[in-house]
Amino acid sequence: MTLARAQHGDMAAFAQLYQRYARACLLLALRLTGQRQAAEDLVHEAFLKMMDTIGSYRGEAPFGAWFKRLTANTAIDWLRRQRHLATSDADELLEHAVGMDSDNAGLIDADSLLARLPPRARAIVVLHELEGYTHAELAALFGQSESYSKSILARALKRLQALATPAAHASKVAL
Repeated sequence: MTLARAQHGDMAAFAQLYQRYARACLLLALRLTGQRQAAEDLVHEAFLKMMDTIGSYRGEAPFGAWFKRLTANTAIDWLRRQRHLATSDADELLEHAVGMDSDNAGLIDADSLLARLPPRARAIVVLHELEGYTHAELAALFGQSESYSKSILARALKRLQALATPAAHASKVAL
């Protein structure tokens, strides 16, 4: 079994695990950060952490889920380090994070909508809505209360709805 070989330090087994799970972890990291290069770096960082901690994996969850959680935690740590970039002006943060202005017209896909959220809001939406984290788990990850993640999630979903409404209207006009 590949996992058992990796737990015994077999580098070929680590390579197989990386090939099997890197794409799913990259997609998660990309959704959390909104930045391709940062997401790639985070997956590599998470893989290195996995190599160091694979001995602690006890099989309580599927390995892929365990590795995705490790990736999510690595991304959360990255977001914390990026906090010094945050400003009180959400629009400026949005422009910085996405690299575009907020009045961009046209059809917008889900990833584009997520990319337009501030980093913490995006992370909470992705982890809660797509990865199934509970508010208690989010509170522990972010070092905040459960009401913090509930509040951020509610505001982010409202913002996504507002962002999606013009796109939906534009697609009807285009037809």
